[in-house]
Amino acid sequence: MSRPARESRGGVASVTLRDVARFASVSPMTVSRVVSGGPYVSESTRQTVLQAVRQLGYSPNLAARNLASSRGECLGLLYGIPSASYLSEFLVGALDAATRHGVQMVLEKCELTPAASRRAVRRLVAGGVVGVMLPPPLCESAVIRTELQAARMRIVAVAAGRPPVDAMCVSIDDFAAAGEMTRYLLALGHERLGFIKGHPNQTSSDERWHGFVAAVQEHGSLPTPRVEQGFYTFRSGLDAAHKLLATEPLPTAIFASNDDMAAAVMAEAHRRGLEVPNDLTVVGFDDSLIAANIWPGLTTIHQPIAHMAGEAIDMLVTAVRGRRGSGAGLVHRLVAHELLARESAARPVYAAKTPLNISAGANI
Repeated sequence: MSRPARESRGGVASVTLRDVARFASVSPMTVSRVVSGGPYVSESTRQTVLQAVRQLGYSPNLAARNLASSRGECLGLLYGIPSASYLSEFLVGALDAATRHGVQMVLEKCELTPAASRRAVRRLVAGGVVGVMLPPPLCESAVIRTELQAARMRIVAVAAGRPPVDAMCVSIDDFAAAGEMTRYLLALGHERLGFIKGHPNQTSSDERWHGFVAAVQEHGSLPTPRVEQGFYTFRSGLDAAHKLLATEPLPTAIFASNDDMAAAVMAEAHRRGLEVPNDLTVVGFDDSLIAANIWPGLTTIHQPIAHMAGEAIDMLVTAVRGRRGSGAGLVHRLVAHELLARESAARPVYAAKTPLNISAGANI
């Protein structure tokens, strides 16, 4: 594989963590574990990544160590994300932005029990961090935010459905995005809809559910959608799909609140001998790595996870460095989403002769 051609402002090649992952044919998360000396990596994989690092001249922490040692800038990422693909994308954006700003990052895994949350926060604070990113579901934890605020820590919540009043936040409009996807399904001609809710401990789940309901109500008279509770995991998606597909008449389209659960619906449909999308349309949310790497490709809402993580780093650095007039207060940055139409969605058989009317916003 040829060396990635990138130029920094100074004209020197700038190689990112994503470049190393592509060169070594591994995930960005694996590269992160190797360069940070983390566990759970085989020796052969470690050597492959290190060779790629040497060949590409990747120096993820050199500038960070130099600047952090003089300015004390070290940012924390507290994570407890159940989706490995979501976390991988998040790390790509966060690490690339940290390298660009010349700051170090400290990662700390956290369970959601109050006692475990407090211990994780105190470990981060003891490590000298001056700001912390909170991706879902930790962005919803009042216990964690209270503990961080007691330590006078700057906080950015990422992907919260409803921004907390006591922290900076970067997110998409989950309500609008779910409504757009629902209207897309209705425009295709689907009337028998199924919906899998996200984890009840996250406000994004509520916003996606309410966006779905609002779009259904806008449409008028429809059969009552069939709804099952999910928890943003593949396993919960299987359980929900099993229930949705166990009773006649079957839904013609199922909207799952994230891609892991949507992939599980597709797996359950195939197990039952149903073809996607001929017998069942399946759509998801997030556009995580699994969405484009399964077949058929998953129609989904693109939530720019890596970009949002990078924005969170930008906001923390701005707040830490106290740039005047740069909006370093309790700001909420709303980033754009996009509906990506792939092969998992099609018109239902009973609507095949009905004129198609897709809104201009859908990416067909």
